[in-house]
Amino acid sequence: MKICWWIYHGRRERGTDSPSLQSDRRWDMKQEQIFSEFFNLCDAVEAILEREWNSSEEWEKQQRLEREKKAIMGYEEETRFYKHKIENILSNMHSVENMAIPPWYTSPSEGIFAELYGMAGLSPWVYDETDEYKNSSSAKLIGERMYCLINGRSVLQPQRISENRRKQLKRAFLLTAPKERDEKGFHELYLNNGIRITIYSGDRTKKGQDVMVFRKYVLRELTFERLAELGTIPSDSVELFKVMVRIGFNVLFSGQVRAGKTAFMQVWQKNEDPSLEGLAISTDPETPWHIIMPYAPVMQILADGKELEVLYKSLLRGDNDYILLEEMRDAAAFKLAIDITSIGTSRSKATIHSGSPVDIPYKMASAVASEYGGNIKAMISQIYRNFHYVFQLYQVPYDRSIKKLKSISEYRYDESGDIVSVHTVCRYDEKSGKWQWKYDIGEDKREMGKLQPDEFKRMEDMLKLLEKRNPIMENNVIYPRYYVGGGGDEDNR
Repeated sequence: MKICWWIYHGRRERGTDSPSLQSDRRWDMKQEQIFSEFFNLCDAVEAILEREWNSSEEWEKQQRLEREKKAIMGYEEETRFYKHKIENILSNMHSVENMAIPPWYTSPSEGIFAELYGMAGLSPWVYDETDEYKNSSSAKLIGERMYCLINGRSVLQPQRISENRRKQLKRAFLLTAPKERDEKGFHELYLNNGIRITIYSGDRTKKGQDVMVFRKYVLRELTFERLAELGTIPSDSVELFKVMVRIGFNVLFSGQVRAGKTAFMQVWQKNEDPSLEGLAISTDPETPWHIIMPYAPVMQILADGKELEVLYKSLLRGDNDYILLEEMRDAAAFKLAIDITSIGTSRSKATIHSGSPVDIPYKMASAVASEYGGNIKAMISQIYRNFHYVFQLYQVPYDRSIKKLKSISEYRYDESGDIVSVHTVCRYDEKSGKWQWKYDIGEDKREMGKLQPDEFKRMEDMLKLLEKRNPIMENNVIYPRYYVGGGGDEDNR
């Protein structure tokens, strides 16, 4: 496989031998024999571009290196530039149209771009060049093998990515993140189009079995209606959720990896009032809020752990109407979520990895107390006061491309009795394939509703109607043992 120019020349300038591109391409003799004409054409185009490089001035070489760096990271202008350049070269060659090319490329020019500047066999998945790849949310390189999640299953692809090519890709990705060191063995990076890359290599993996995991969002239409079409939520809940957004509840989105938490939060946030000021805090640039809500004043801060601690006081003094916390996973993020919502901030949204809504308050409070000290019980009660609803999501085991809303839980704190409780408002029944509902609204939510009586009345009416259609017949209230010291359990109070 080909190495992009800015890595190739960078290696040469550092005085190390560049890998043999010819032998690197010969990792699969059968494919090489079938598509020998295509790979020979790659060599010919490379030779032309090499001559251009050799005749360039030094400043032109630097400019070109930067352009090539952006091309592999997916910048549209640079990608378009090199594809057009390759097409011009091919226009002066004969018999290109009828040439046999690897089936994962749509044209000779696309394939040559991928081999010279792009991501080889990964390119069709990255750029959604087939319907299957367009709807595939993840790809994995395990050794030379490439797997894509298609129709909920990890499917082995015909592409093979050689060890040299994988090393080249890794170097390419790391040059976009100066803080990352090659010998580290674990890296999380992002392409310009938002694709997240996780790399495991070196001593962290077995020889020849290094791993690259690529994740992208396939939900392009961020609406509740689209979630209903996909079967993630019931169609008769669409208007209810819109009303809940307008009322301004603080909500958590929980579930396992790839359960659809972030996508659900994006849809929820996109329905938010665009005139309100928001603060989005995340550990990585996964969600482009400036693209999702281009006219909303949403400040986006990248920080976690110690970095978040440094910014803590400044963020707490901010005059934002709401906060967005993506992937809360450490004590610093939990503490910020608790403290900001404790000063009365509403409309806040956060995602968290958790298997159960009941476990979340204890998970957050114990992490904060362990890191910063404090009374766990007091923090738990604060979480029950501050956050109103938890939306739990999961991916269907038999088809991991399908995401489902598993439950909606309401947090309550009874100050007079010092009691916390979790009330299930909605649950998905696997046997019937239907969502069941319970009209059950706490007093603190009713107090919020007084500020928007018409909207709250609509919420009440819709919940009553949903319960009438498909009621939750079992007990829907849990009094967590971790708060009452073992004296509480499930109850129908």
